[in-house]
Amino acid sequence: MFKSPPLEWIRAFEAAARCGSFTAAGADTGLTQSAISQRISHLEGMLGAALFIRRARSVALTVQGEAWLPHVRASLDGLRDSAEALFGSSRRGLTISASLSIIELWLLPRLRRLHSLARGQISVRTMVLGALDVPPDDAIHVRYGTGDWPQPRKLLLYPERMAPMASPELFGAFGNELHWSSWPRIALSGPRPGWNDWTMRFGTASTPVPVLRFDSMVSALGAARSGLGVVLGSLPLCEAELASGRLVRLGEDVLEHHESYWALAGNQASTAAQWEAFSAIMRTN
Repeated sequence: MFKSPPLEWIRAFEAAARCGSFTAAGADTGLTQSAISQRISHLEGMLGAALFIRRARSVALTVQGEAWLPHVRASLDGLRDSAEALFGSSRRGLTISASLSIIELWLLPRLRRLHSLARGQISVRTMVLGALDVPPDDAIHVRYGTGDWPQPRKLLLYPERMAPMASPELFGAFGNELHWSSWPRIALSGPRPGWNDWTMRFGTASTPVPVLRFDSMVSALGAARSGLGVVLGSLPLCEAELASGRLVRLGEDVLEHHESYWALAGNQASTAAQWEAFSAIMRTN
């Protein structure tokens, strides 16, 4: 009968494949480089096949190593998930990294329900614009884009839909005399569509040029509530503002966009059960 390799050898193989070097794999697992190298050599001897191509400062998987890796990862994930399900082992906290707009407009209304699934502390980090393209694996990261990141767990929060909106006071001052496209405008920096995209889509005038520009949706909405101009707001993020009457939607036109906010997580950021519950909560109103 085929003898199953020791689990510590298999873990060394997975870590080296993920990290790209025996030294990095040792740092990741709390072992020395020589311990990783020794375990993988024993594993290759037992299997009768080379799993890595050794280079000066890195390693690469052989064809046989690449073919085996998905099965190894599935087995390790299954062990972790079954231990959680059967014995109640679970992380006691969650770390979530997001922009200020997502934290205030999407996360905070759902935070009470998120606290129950974390069974402990929730740490919320404000993501700085222009952070690393590939976020680390220690947190759930909410990013704006098309969803083409390498994380194994991904969740689209909502389809992006933009529309012009303003305060009731501004609407009362101009609404009976001028079309809203002539009112002062508020610009928003960042990845979302802006006034130029709106002009190209609907053929409206490109003027007046905005004299106010903000780098977060929260700040731009605050300026709009103060009657300082028309903002091109995200309809999913502005549901509470529109429902309460603090902002008024101007017309029925909607600018849809192929990018939106995604929640991304690696296997170390949450357990499978936490991720499933997190996904359900983040999709609900």
